[in-house]
Amino acid sequence: MSARFKVGLSRDLLDGSGAPSFGRAALATLDANPAIDWEFVPEAMSEVTPDVAACYDALYVNTPKVTAASVARDDLRLKIVARHGVGYDSVDVAALAKRGVIVTNTPIAVRRPVAVATLTLLFALASRLFAKDRLVRAGHWAERNDHMGLGLARRTLGLVGAGGIGQEILTLARPFVGRMLAADPFASAERIAGLGATLAPLDTVMAESDFVVVCCVLDASTRHLIDAGRLARMKPAAFLINVARGPVVDEAALIAALSTGRIAGAGLDVFETEPVSPSNPLLAMDNVILAPHALAWTDDCFREIAVSGLTGIVELSLGRSPVHVVRPS
Repeated sequence: MSARFKVGLSRDLLDGSGAPSFGRAALATLDANPAIDWEFVPEAMSEVTPDVAACYDALYVNTPKVTAASVARDDLRLKIVARHGVGYDSVDVAALAKRGVIVTNTPIAVRRPVAVATLTLLFALASRLFAKDRLVRAGHWAERNDHMGLGLARRTLGLVGAGGIGQEILTLARPFVGRMLAADPFASAERIAGLGATLAPLDTVMAESDFVVVCCVLDASTRHLIDAGRLARMKPAAFLINVARGPVVDEAALIAALSTGRIAGAGLDVFETEPVSPSNPLLAMDNVILAPHALAWTDDCFREIAVSGLTGIVELSLGRSPVHVVRPS
């Protein structure tokens, strides 16, 4: 095996012109170890193949899945998979750990951008921004009284998940909303109180919030955590915002709640199936704001994510432990 440390970056990190979506400057991070050779993996892939895992010491990936099959071959060369982002539900962490492959993510770099994206959806829903945009474009100016927005100062914001991103949302939202609740079995009540919120049971958050924000990790315990029963607990005038992962919400149940007026609307940056099918009923709903799992994507966000993720690869190549290692448990 070559003495040089070979790094592959997934091609979905290139923009339409073929340039790195996170900017070329972040690639200089890899030069911290002159023994590193890097390239964008020649083929596009939805899942890392055993051939690719046999070619590289490190992979930096955005959307491709990394499964047990990816690392099953005896000639496995891969030592680290670095995720471009905080979520790691696309990576079989336990299977990789059994083969001695570590997984890293970038939890710090995404906190502020995702929190800002959350407030973007919150403000747009509260102000009826898109409805008012349609009024102007359609020449229905006189109908603006029929699309009154919601003042936030006396409304309740509720979070499903109060980890790093959730706590950043609480920090940014505090000056705007009247009350904040958070449901998270692992959060410190004292820490949440220090951010101006109250730790509460999930059913309380669902029932008492005017805006429910889903920002928890996706795992076996949270898949369809927000189901028909929990949606039924929401106020009819309440909105659901999902900036976590699509499968945390039962999408069929959400569609039913939106189409029957059980809840007022939703802001969704994530979906159960991505890309979204053209036949998905959400696309035809005027009370829903949609984004392609990219609302938090900015030049600053992607640069910081890439620097963090690529630094972890460099650390491993130099025989040091990366900071943000995802544990199999």
